[in-house]
Amino acid sequence: MILDLLDNGSSTHTAISAAGGPPVTYAGLRAQVEALVTELNRLGLGRGDRIAMALPNGPEVIASFLAASSVGTAAPLNPAYTRDEFKFYLEDTGARALIVPPAGLAEARAAAGDNVLIVEAGLDAGGQVRLSSKGTAGATRSRDYPKAGDVALILHTSGTTSRPKRVPLSHANLLTSARNVAATYQLTPEDVSLCVMPLFHVHGLVASTLATLFAGGTVVVPPKFNPLSFWPTVRDYRATWYSAVPTIHQVLLSRAKTRPAGAEQLRFIRSCSAALSPQTMADLEERFGIPLLEAYGMTEAAHQMASNPLPPGVRKAGSVGRGTAVEIAILNERGDEMPPGATGEVSIKGANVFGGYEGNSEANAESFSHGWFRTGDQGHLDSQGYLTLVGRIKELINRGGEKISPREIDDTLATHPAVAEAVCFGIPDRVYGEQVAAAVVLDGEASEKDLIAHCRSSLSDFKCPTTIYIVESIPRTATGKIQRRNVAAAIAEGRSA
Repeated sequence: MILDLLDNGSSTHTAISAAGGPPVTYAGLRAQVEALVTELNRLGLGRGDRIAMALPNGPEVIASFLAASSVGTAAPLNPAYTRDEFKFYLEDTGARALIVPPAGLAEARAAAGDNVLIVEAGLDAGGQVRLSSKGTAGATRSRDYPKAGDVALILHTSGTTSRPKRVPLSHANLLTSARNVAATYQLTPEDVSLCVMPLFHVHGLVASTLATLFAGGTVVVPPKFNPLSFWPTVRDYRATWYSAVPTIHQVLLSRAKTRPAGAEQLRFIRSCSAALSPQTMADLEERFGIPLLEAYGMTEAAHQMASNPLPPGVRKAGSVGRGTAVEIAILNERGDEMPPGATGEVSIKGANVFGGYEGNSEANAESFSHGWFRTGDQGHLDSQGYLTLVGRIKELINRGGEKISPREIDDTLATHPAVAEAVCFGIPDRVYGEQVAAAVVLDGEASEKDLIAHCRSSLSDFKCPTTIYIVESIPRTATGKIQRRNVAAAIAEGRSA
C-alpha cells in the first residue's frame, strides 16, 4: 500500500520540509500518519469510505492523504472551489467526511451540510499534524489494511467536453507510477523536490511527492507557487529538481534576465500537464543552464506515461519523449496499430493505468480498445519511439474538412519575438464550418496584421489564423492547464459584453 513508501527512507532523513515548520523525518511522518489513521477509524471511517480533502499545500495535506488512502479512499479537492462545486464533488464521490483546515473554507463547510462529517487538520505546537472533529461518522472502525487493488485515490477528469468523470486509482496504480517517475529521473535519497504544483492534482501528488518518497528523498512544500520566493527557496533548501506546468516556467522565465542564484543546484527541470513550445524550452535551458525534460501524463494513468530522458539521453523539443515503463501505440479509428510516423490516437497500456471510469460504462466502451486505453490525444511516434502530440482530438479545428492541429499554430506564434503566449482555437464560420483564431498575450509591439503575416511565413494558408485577439491574459484551470474551448468561450463572452 502507499503508506509503505515511508519505509523507503532512512528513519532520520527529512521527508518533508515546509516554510515556518520543523522538518519532518520519515519516522516522524510514519508516526503522524499512523496516529491520523487511528483517529479516522475512531471517527467511524474505514475501508470503502470516501474521505474528501480541501487543504492548501503543506505537511497537513500529505499526511492526511496518506492516512485517508490507508483508511479508505482519499478524494482531494481544490480548496478554491465554490459552494456548488464542492457540493457536486462531495455528492459525486459519495464522500462521508471532508478534511479542512481549522479555519476558513466556509464554502466547503456549507456544501458538506449535515451529510458529510467535517474533520479539521492542523499543526500542533510541535509541528505535528492533528485531526479533530465535533462529531463522528458512525461507530469506531477497526484497522483494515488495504490491498494493492483497493482504490486509494478518486479524482475527476477536467471535464473539457463533458461532465467530469470519476477516475479511481488503486494503490498498485499509484505505486507503479511513483516507481516509474523515480526511475525515469534516477531519483535518490539525496534528491530534494520543490513541489509547486497543487497536491489535489496527480502532477504534484505523484510526480513531486510520491516519487520523491519512493526514492527516500525530501519534498519541500511551500503553501503555493510564489515567483518572488521561488529561487530563494531553491537555494535555501538545496532543491535538485522541480516539476511544473508551462505557465509556471514562463512566469519564472519572464522574471529572470540572468541565471538566478540557486539554479546551479538543479539537476533538471520537468514540464508536464500542458504543451510546452520548443521556443520556451530553448529559452529556459539557455537562461537557467539546466536541462528541461518535457513529460506526458494524465489522471487515468496515475500521471506519467512518457518523458524525455536525462542527459546524455536525447531530449527532443516538441516531443514528450518515450514511454516510461508504459506501452504506447498509435491507433486508428478501428483500433488498429499504426506504423511510426502515422498520426492517430495515442493509446497506452501499463500497470499504472486505471481499470475504467467509475459508474460510466458508456465512457469505458469508448475509451478502451483491445486492451488499450485511448487517451483522446492525437499524436505520432518516430522511429526511436519518441511521441509527439498534435492535440486533443476533440479540439482539432475542422476547416472545410481539413483537420488542423491548434498546437502547430501555437508554436508558430510563440516564435514571434513580441509574443509571450498564444492559444489557437476554432471559431464558427458560415462557409467552412470553422475558421482558425488565436488569443495572444504580448510582451512587445505587434499588431494583428503583423502576427497573421508571421504565421503566413511558416504555415499553409488554410492553417493561418483569420482572427487574432490580443488579450491581457489567457484563462486557465487551477492546475495551469489551458482548455481551448474555455478560451474561445471567454473571448466570445468578452466580445458580447
